[in-house]
Amino acid sequence: MALKATIHKAELQLADMDRNHYAELALTIARHPSETDERMMVRLLAYALHAQDGIAWTKGLFDVDEPEIWVRDLTGAITLWIDIGQPDETRLRKACGRAAQVVVVCHASSSEVWWKQIAPRLTRLRNLSVLRVPADAAQALASLAARGMRLQCLVQDGAITFSSDAATVELALQTLQRTAD
Repeated sequence: MALKATIHKAELQLADMDRNHYAELALTIARHPSETDERMMVRLLAYALHAQDGIAWTKGLFDVDEPEIWVRDLTGAITLWIDIGQPDETRLRKACGRAAQVVVVCHASSSEVWWKQIAPRLTRLRNLSVLRVPADAAQALASLAARGMRLQCLVQDGAITFSSDAATVELALQTLQRTAD
């Protein structure tokens, strides 16, 4: 019998001063049986950093043809595709063909090796951004994970502060590749 997703609820107060986006979000997060707290919290971070009208969780690990998070416009076109982890070159090329903008958020300590191997083949993908969460920050985010979460996220001048009643995590993402403007 297949294992089912574990449901997590998050009340997130978001103050993104860099984008002038402020929101109170009530989120339901389906955590795949193979997903770690670290990966789930990096997904939540990516969602918070890109929160806007039309943003939605997808089937993620349950469907290999979808990203973790996407934004669709009113016509159904994908304007933003967000993947978590270390996708292969084929997946990234396909995503860049389907979406106006693609963002990858990697977080494992092995992401440096992955990036060194794949980066030379991705320079032509003009709509691809790759961000890296430092491994220690990803582990600290995992400590905030719970089935019911009340979190605050403050983004100011590129610095990100995620906090709950129990702890506060401060981090800055490293930009490995930026979308060409």
